[in-house]
Amino acid sequence: MGPHGGAHRVALRVAISLGVPLLLLFALDRLDLSVYASFGAFASLYGRFDPFRTRAVMQLEAGALQVAALLIGTGLALADAPTAARIGVVAVVAVGAIVVSNVRRWHPPGAIFAVFASGATASMPASDGALLRALVVGAASVAFTLLVTTAFAAARRGLAEGGPMPTRPLARGILLHATTVAVAAVASGTAALALVGSHWYWAMVAAVAAMSRPAAQDVLVRGSQRLVGTLGGVAVAAGLFALHLPPLATIAAALVAQAGAELFIGRNYAVALLFITPLALLMVQLAAPTDTDTLLLDRALDTAIGVVVATIIGLVASRWIFRPRAS
Repeated sequence: MGPHGGAHRVALRVAISLGVPLLLLFALDRLDLSVYASFGAFASLYGRFDPFRTRAVMQLEAGALQVAALLIGTGLALADAPTAARIGVVAVVAVGAIVVSNVRRWHPPGAIFAVFASGATASMPASDGALLRALVVGAASVAFTLLVTTAFAAARRGLAEGGPMPTRPLARGILLHATTVAVAAVASGTAALALVGSHWYWAMVAAVAAMSRPAAQDVLVRGSQRLVGTLGGVAVAAGLFALHLPPLATIAAALVAQAGAELFIGRNYAVALLFITPLALLMVQLAAPTDTDTLLLDRALDTAIGVVVATIIGLVASRWIFRPRAS
């Protein structure tokens, strides 16, 4: 368990960034749009402890990527694209996110949120006007996140802190990392579709999360923590679903889960997933209610598939692709 490091401030900021849009949608009786607001609010997760200007730029960039991912996923659903095509496009999103994340040195690194956003919306029914709703709600959520970030920085008199984010050119390592992530995303999504069914994107999320860093040891550690934490989180979610919470209570539970995730994400990934997993399941259930038993089982199975695929590809890539070149 790592040090606390002031995570309570981040947890409060993120909970506000997510909570206000969800409560507004509840008041408007449009919780069907909550998935767009939630994925836009994920921009608040970036630059946890960076100086204000660096964090704000990072959140703006990550927020733009999240909105683009929402539009891509929604477009796939509107076009009724074949599932194989959806998996392929989401894998392309993963590649783009990995490259941008590495070049711009985002924290947290990786493509997990963009894959989650594009995969989830690609898997949900979409009607006329869905693209506009995704754009407006997602962008508004990102804008509110930036407002909250600015307000917190102003309260701590930290608006003048920081400078432009450092950049670095594309390197062989970044391109190889993106390639292995693409392979893992396609393989995990395809395997999950064949073995489980509708929630194939959860396997892609698990694989991409495990491969947020290319080193084999990182993949093994993060993958095992992802699996153990998800299984525990599924048990927590099962308890919440058994309570048959009304929408407002579900939103409250989601905010508690989001805050809990931010309290532990920098300290122990497996513990954080005890909160992240219920949060993800509650988000899906808010936007598109479905059979909870199926939801829970799919989450566990898809995560296992994604972790196994990422582990195999990570080990192979570390042995044959990322080996240091002889001088």
